[in-house]
Amino acid sequence: MRSRISERGSVAIICAGLIALVWFVFGQTWRFSFINFDDPEYVYEVPEINSGLSVHNIGWAFAHWPSTNWFPLANISHMFEFQFFGKNPGAFHLTNLVLHTVATLLLFSLLWRMTRSTWRSAFVAAVFAIHPLRVESVAWIIERKDVLSGVFFVLTLLAYWSYTRKPTIIRYATISVLFVAGLLSKPMLVTTPLVLLLLDCWPLGRMNEQRGFWKLFAEKIPLFALASIDAFLSTGKIAGAHSVADELPFLGRLGNAIVSYVIYSWQMLWPVKLGVFYPFPQQGWPIWQVATCAAILIAITLLVIALRKSQPYLLVGWFWYLIMLAPVIGLVQINLQAHADRYTYLPQIGLYIMIAWGVAALLMQSRYRAQIASASAVVIVLGFALVARAQTSYWQDSETLWKHTIAVTKDNYFAHASLSDLLMRRGRVNEAIEHSEEALRIRPGDADAQNNLGLAMLQTGDTKRAVTHLEKALEINPGHMNAEVNLAWVLATSSDDSLRNGARAVQLAEDVMNRAGHPNAIVLRTLAAAYAEVGRFDAAISSAQRAIEIAKATGNAGIVSDLEQSIVAYQSSQPIRSGP
Repeated sequence: MRSRISERGSVAIICAGLIALVWFVFGQTWRFSFINFDDPEYVYEVPEINSGLSVHNIGWAFAHWPSTNWFPLANISHMFEFQFFGKNPGAFHLTNLVLHTVATLLLFSLLWRMTRSTWRSAFVAAVFAIHPLRVESVAWIIERKDVLSGVFFVLTLLAYWSYTRKPTIIRYATISVLFVAGLLSKPMLVTTPLVLLLLDCWPLGRMNEQRGFWKLFAEKIPLFALASIDAFLSTGKIAGAHSVADELPFLGRLGNAIVSYVIYSWQMLWPVKLGVFYPFPQQGWPIWQVATCAAILIAITLLVIALRKSQPYLLVGWFWYLIMLAPVIGLVQINLQAHADRYTYLPQIGLYIMIAWGVAALLMQSRYRAQIASASAVVIVLGFALVARAQTSYWQDSETLWKHTIAVTKDNYFAHASLSDLLMRRGRVNEAIEHSEEALRIRPGDADAQNNLGLAMLQTGDTKRAVTHLEKALEINPGHMNAEVNLAWVLATSSDDSLRNGARAVQLAEDVMNRAGHPNAIVLRTLAAAYAEVGRFDAAISSAQRAIEIAKATGNAGIVSDLEQSIVAYQSSQPIRSGP
């Protein structure tokens, strides 16, 4: 009885400590703002999300997806926040923080229940909670996908643990429901059935002569079927998400995937110079580097296989890491980054398990093993917490984040282009031009930078040069929606007769409307101006009125007055003309 009370007391203290650690590192985020990378186009500028909860909006979340992934539950969670808190970034950040706290506590509970090893489980949960690589997942509002899917992932594993103790249809159904919820939060969880097979090996010990691999695999066929369906639905738009100029060759992606596995492992041990975007090497990775990383991965794999009987946790932890990273390692191109901190959110749990149980085994014969392990764990956790707290502070606003990323990475054209976009929106045109020029120096074929250098030229009044850069952006990437909208505006409203082309302006603006996935006030305003230029004034008035509705709903009051004046012109059958 005393032993049980003592254990429960330790568990309660550990849970309180985990909560304190998470809030020490990430509690500051409630004061942070949205950032200008994915947050606008996937959260607060989406009418179906920012108008809150409704039957229509929930249906939209399942029937449409604005990016190359499908995560309806994450979108619905944002609708909930808009419904009750409005456009308050602090509320969104607090939700991420609470979800990450819950995921941390659930992870500790899972490992403790499965292994009955209190302090090793606590160490894994603590490192998961405050490792600097967690910052991107917790401090970035759009990465609600990570923390929400993390909660459902661990709940799925807990439900599986319960099922293995007493298999019933109801318990299997519970596993399935939680797994589907995780998939609907982030498709990266498609590898979960394989993780369950690993847990059968250790610590559950279900893989034996009576229950061999194939029997346990057959048990999970329904889960594999669910994963396959989600993979099909979520990857439907990936193939068309990049222009030909942005497509990376398969061998280049393969080499980057191999190197990334090692980079993520090293970042786990030495998490410095972390940024929001790591550019893919312009010339790819040197073959010697790829070969070295491949040799390291093969050597570790062979070692854990050789030790699978005496130290099965090494095999489980290592393959947990390899398997869970596979969907986002880059073999299927999702974006232009070489790797991303957020992708380690759940996969690195496997590495933490290897370290916690591996070090404990190494110290088994030491007379002072308890003292050494305790002191080391405290130093590691506190060290990571301090670094993570500092890293989190860079996410307070977009300008701080991009300047930090430029400082800690090399030749980061994307960071320069993103900072240029931000500065331009703040009226700091000369600074914006400098960063656009730097982005083009690094990557001359960067459509984002060309679109920015054009928007900046518009603000300086150099319309002809602006058109040149916008046309160049579309030459690089014919589907670049920002460049299409900006060019359409010039072609529809320029005071220079030689530059106007109403028919093409309509074509460009309508193309963006058809592909954007959701209506946007700026796009509708541009479409209205294009319609007016070709004499379709009724359509212009309708588009402008719709733009006003969306601008008011999204808090974009700046263009409402402008649109109202435009409607007056359209009602008089007059197109509009814009100055510099």
